[in-house]
Amino acid sequence: MQYPYLPRTLPVELEILTEFALDLRWTWSHAGDALWQAIDPEIWKRTRNPWMLLQNVSKKRLEMLVNEQAFLSKLAELKRERTEYYAQEGWFQCEYPKCNLGTVAYFSMEYGLGEALPIYAGGLGILAGDLLKSASDLNLPLVGIGLLYQQGYFRQMIDAQGAQHAFFPYNEPASLPIRPALDKQGNRLTIVVELPARELFLRVWEAQVGRVTLYLLDSNDLMNSPVDQAITAELYGGGQEKRLLQEIVLGIGGWRLLEALEIKPEICHLNEGHAAFVALERIRAFRKQYELTFEQALWATRAGNVFTTHTPVTAGFDRFHPELIKQYLSEIIQSLGISYEQFLSLGQTSAEHPNESFNMTYFAL
Repeated sequence: MQYPYLPRTLPVELEILTEFALDLRWTWSHAGDALWQAIDPEIWKRTRNPWMLLQNVSKKRLEMLVNEQAFLSKLAELKRERTEYYAQEGWFQCEYPKCNLGTVAYFSMEYGLGEALPIYAGGLGILAGDLLKSASDLNLPLVGIGLLYQQGYFRQMIDAQGAQHAFFPYNEPASLPIRPALDKQGNRLTIVVELPARELFLRVWEAQVGRVTLYLLDSNDLMNSPVDQAITAELYGGGQEKRLLQEIVLGIGGWRLLEALEIKPEICHLNEGHAAFVALERIRAFRKQYELTFEQALWATRAGNVFTTHTPVTAGFDRFHPELIKQYLSEIIQSLGISYEQFLSLGQTSAEHPNESFNMTYFAL
């Protein structure tokens, strides 16, 4: 199999290593650890990252491996183990053989799959990453939607004096175990989201998490202004405006991505209020397709949404000023056939306080 995005060419006998390295199942299944260590023990010890290892191992070493029978045996064994894993039905098919459950789309602001893909900050991301790994092992019909951050979350370093420093290493996509998502014509997939007086162009990347595909949206496209390119620069970085834009990308852009891929999810799982705008765009699309009122589309789609909160306390809820909501969502609100005030009430505790912040958790519920 050819991977146009692969920065280097491997010997024909070892080409399957690319497929192995791009499958993040190695973050929880260690059947291949001995194989990766055999390629280059020093690089493996420093990185524990098969994708990074393939980019840095010498050409001479790769040519030597082609003639090492012990290594080729390890490669054949890993291939057999991987083939068996994907061939088995899994818990879901065994327990519910007659279930006609369609695709479940899981939306999260962060995913903690492993250090090789640093797009997480803490518990919320680890939870989301573990959910994808479990879905793969159980063979659930699930896809993930998230964001690819150019810098991710800050890293911490302690200097010689014991002081703590934060720094943001750049996530170069070529060095990450991901690949560009392509459309049916084989072109790079781009999603467009309308913002005030401009369009936002979003690149799409794929991360393979065993049987589950995780799609990541990225605003770092030259078609965007430098300000808009930085929307997905940092996880939980910037002020309220950038956070709102990130959540628009995740929710509205995420739903449009599913439409572009012709994936029609039966269930949308919103991991925290960050993803609540998925419900908004789903209503808008359903209303347009079936020529329904807002209320009809709301009640027709809400049963297919699942919301879970990781931090069920007031301090953990995202809130946005009504004027900020109006600035970025007025056109979408208008397309829903409801007033600005009606929409705001979906994320406020009382209509008697029109200036109350728009609460994403309230809206998701």
